[in-house]
Parts: sequence; structure tokens; C-alpha cells
Amino acid sequence: MTVRPASCCYDRARLAFATGYFGMPDKTREAWRNRWFHTGDRVVRDADGHYRFVDRMKDSIRRRGENVSSWEVEQVLLKHPAIAACAVYPLPSELGEDEVAAAVQFEPGSTLDPVEIVRHCEGKMAHFAIPRFVRIVAEMPLTENGKIRKVALREAGRIAGTWDRDVAGYKPRR
Repeated sequence: MTVRPASCCYDRARLAFATGYFGMPDKTREAWRNRWFHTGDRVVRDADGHYRFVDRMKDSIRRRGENVSSWEVEQVLLKHPAIAACAVYPLPSELGEDEVAAAVQFEPGSTLDPVEIVRHCEGKMAHFAIPRFVRIVAEMPLTENGKIRKVALREAGRIAGTWDRDVAGYKPRR
């Protein structure tokens, strides 16, 4: 589904914002609440007052009562020099809610095993945010504009070759 703003309004600070979704009045009504247009995007404002897209709200993962930001986990993973691209997404847990999964694409000529990927995360994020599942991919599924299609990874689920740290018996350091 392609979502396009129906129109834009500009305030005095020259910020543009969407006023609705083109040809989708039901989605527009759903997004407008309390005089605010809720896009589902998570943004941050820098010291200069500029806004930057961070993540989709739906990309937040609820794991055993804790909220995990997929964006924050991705930022840690991308600091490893062998990792070219990654996507963090939820997979259903047998205990309810979700588990953290990461799809990882390596830089050309590089490789890591899943334990090394998990070890890279230790001490850099909360223990509950460290991915339980690691899937190594040759290339990421991409949208038409080059963004990673996380929905394709989520829908694929636990495919053959997805490493599970619980099954492997690996316990991350706290």
C-alpha cells in the first residue's frame, strides 16, 4: 500500500506536515486524533531545531514487558565493521509478546557467526534488547525507494538457518 499525503500545510517556521492520506479517507480519520496527525513515525529534534526520522512506532518490540527500539538495536549492530546492513524486527515468542530478531548482511568479504554478533551487543544495550534470533542474509529485501522491507522479514518468520541463542544455549552477559 502506497501512502501519500493528500496535501501539505506550512506553518510560520516553514515546517511541512501531511493533512491526510491520498484517496484513503478512513486512514486519514484514523490518523487525526486530538487535533494532531498521528503518522506512526518516531522523530527526534536536534540542537539546531531540525527534525530527523528515527523509526516507525510499529517497529517497537514488546519483549517480556519491556519495550525495545529496533532502531537503537540496529545502531549498535551497524557499528560492527563487518556488518553492512541490518534490520531488527519482532518474532512471536512461545511465552507471549515477541522476541527480538535481527537480519544481518555483511560487508563484502566479511563474515561473523551469530555468537559474535550477540557478543558485539553485550554491554552496549539492555540485556533484554539483545537479539535472540539472528538471520544472516545475502541481501536485504528492499522497497522501491531502497528502504529495508521489515514486513517481509517478519512475515517470513523463523526460517531454516535462523540462529536461536536459546536453542544454542548461549546466555548474554548482563
